[in-house]
Amino acid sequence: MKLKIPQPFPQPFPFSATVPILYDSSSKKRIFVRKLIKHKNDMMKYATILDIARELGISKSTVSRALRGDSQNVSKETRTKILEMADKLGYKRNELAVNLRQQSTRTIGIIVPEMITSFYVNFITFAQQHLNKAGYRVMLAQSHENPDVEKMNLKMMEDYRVDGILISVCHDHINLSEYQRIMDKGTPMVFFDRTVAELKTSQIKIDDYIKSFFMVEHLIRQGRKQIVHLAGPPYIQNTFDRIRGYKDALDKFGISFDKKFLVEGGVDFDSGYGAAKTLWEHGVTFDAIFSFTEMSALGAKNDLQSKQIRIPEEVAVSCMSGTDLCKLVHPTITAVEQPVEQMAETASRIIIEKLENPSLPHTTVVLDAEAVYRESTRNRSE
Repeated sequence: MKLKIPQPFPQPFPFSATVPILYDSSSKKRIFVRKLIKHKNDMMKYATILDIARELGISKSTVSRALRGDSQNVSKETRTKILEMADKLGYKRNELAVNLRQQSTRTIGIIVPEMITSFYVNFITFAQQHLNKAGYRVMLAQSHENPDVEKMNLKMMEDYRVDGILISVCHDHINLSEYQRIMDKGTPMVFFDRTVAELKTSQIKIDDYIKSFFMVEHLIRQGRKQIVHLAGPPYIQNTFDRIRGYKDALDKFGISFDKKFLVEGGVDFDSGYGAAKTLWEHGVTFDAIFSFTEMSALGAKNDLQSKQIRIPEEVAVSCMSGTDLCKLVHPTITAVEQPVEQMAETASRIIIEKLENPSLPHTTVVLDAEAVYRESTRNRSE
C-alpha cells in the first residue's frame, strides 16, 4: 500500500487544525483522522495531577500521595507508573499553590532605589546567595528614586505574598504609613543603607556621621580649607548625619561654617555636575568637594575637568558611598566604601530570624565602613 503524506501544519500553529491524514493512494480510503482543537486559553496549559490521574485511570489522591513520596499508601509499581506519566506529560509541581496552603511563599522581596551604581547590584547578589542557601527565593524591584514607584513595588510584593521585605528607601516619610501598615499585617521589613528613623524596625547601616567627620578631617589635614559639601536630598535620613559630620569636622579645626559651601548635590551624575557648575557660575571658589554619593562626585569631577581644573592640584574630590567606579576613573576617587557583602548577609540573616521567630525584638546594626584614600585627595605638596 502506497501512502501519501500531506504537507505539515502551516506556521504558526492554528487554533483549530486537522492532524495530517494518511491515504491509500489507490483506493482513496482514509487510514485515520484526528481533529485537534486548540483553544487560546490552553496554549500554555500545564499538566496537572488530574491529567495524570485520567491518563492512568486512578484517583487524584493516589497521584498526589505518590508525587509526595508516600511509600506506605502507594505501591512501588503504582508510584513508578505515576512518576513516568508525570515525566511524560511534563508535570511540574505548583509551588505557589503548595506555599499558599502552607501560608508561606518562601520568597523575600528586595526593593532598592536605583541600580546604576554597583552598590545595590552587589547587595542584591550577596543577599540572593544567602537567602537561596536558606531555601528562599528573591523578588526584585527598583524604585527609580520615585516614592510613587516604590509604593507600587510594595503593593506588588504584597500581591505576590512575599514572606518579608528588605528595602532601601528613596524617601524617608512619604511611604511611612505604607511601611507601618505592611508590618502591622505581619510581614517583617528590614531597612538597609537608607533607613527611616521614625520606624520601630530592624535597620542595617553605617555610622554616616563619624565617617563623614573623618573624611572631612582627612581633607583638612591635606591642606584644604574651603570645602564644599554636595549634600544629599533633605528627604533621605543619611543626608543630615553626613552634614552634621561635615560641620563638626570644620569646627574641630577652627574653620567657620559658610553656608555657601553647603549645596544640595542630589544623588546622581547630572545633579553633581549641575551643582559644581552653578558654584563656578556664582563665583564661589573652593579647594575641595565632599559629596553625598559617588555619582554626584563623578558629575562634579566631570564639570571640573571640562573647565581644565586639575584634580587634586586645584580641587580635591571625595565622597561617601563609593564603589568600584571610584577606581575606574582618572584620577581615582577617595571614598568611604560600605561593607556591602556584610550588609547583605546581615539583613538576610535578620529577616530570616524574624520569620522563624516573629517575637524577636527589632535590632539596629551599625557596620564599619572603610575610607579608601586615592589620587583625588593627594596633598598638593606631594
